[in-house]
Amino acid sequence: MLRSLNTAVSGLQYQQNRLDVIGNNIANVNTTGFRAATTHAADSFSSMLNSRAQIGSGVSTAGVSNSFTQGVIAGTGQPYDMAIQGNGFFVVKDTVTGESFATRAGDFRLDTSGFLVTQDGFRVQGLDSAGAPGDIKVTLDPANLPAGSAGVSWQIANDGKVMLTLRSTTAGTPAPAPIQIGQIQVQNFSDPGALTKVGSNRFSNLDGAGPSGLGTPGSGGRGDIKWQALEQANVDLASQFTDLIVTQRGYQANAKIITTSDEILQELINLKR
Repeated sequence: MLRSLNTAVSGLQYQQNRLDVIGNNIANVNTTGFRAATTHAADSFSSMLNSRAQIGSGVSTAGVSNSFTQGVIAGTGQPYDMAIQGNGFFVVKDTVTGESFATRAGDFRLDTSGFLVTQDGFRVQGLDSAGAPGDIKVTLDPANLPAGSAGVSWQIANDGKVMLTLRSTTAGTPAPAPIQIGQIQVQNFSDPGALTKVGSNRFSNLDGAGPSGLGTPGSGGRGDIKWQALEQANVDLASQFTDLIVTQRGYQANAKIITTSDEILQELINLKR
């Protein structure tokens, strides 16, 4: 009887963990670039009654994995928004600690220095105007601006190139060809499941996930950049609510084991009277 009580308690704990994960998925259904999570169960150690009989001792939470399926990409028209269509992550860096993180959320902005950053100030990584790895800076007055020209506007191509449209500052001279002032790069991982959520739409443990190196979007299995668009959360609400019902029934079933075991124990105690 006592074993059945402990077994049921382990079932309640697992169902509670599963409910917590489902609740978090549903809460983040509108979070840009959010990756839905799934809870995995494993049976606990089985007790040996004899050489041929085993009785399990319940269930445990084996782990929680993240789904990296593609989310829906929706156009926003905002100049600093971008999404990845396909595999890969943006890499952003904390300028204070120097630590790098991966993210699928491309709701970026420009800081006061002209650097492309996340909403909490982490700088987007790629190639600068000189082709060197580093922070991405978007400006109409880059270091490689040709003489006799001025920047007019910029846009981001599918391969991540930040292109600046120019106008001539000399009367009667045609506008120069657009120039590249940077390139946003995408990081692939051989084991994205090893990435760890740290909040604010970021993942850590990049080295443990097997990075393949920052590279050009659209090459080496990396996805393309979609400018003025954002990737929505990959949460399937229908599946989440179905799992919610199954979890609720599982919780009720384990609670019933406890009440049934308690009733049988009560009968045993009453035998003494």
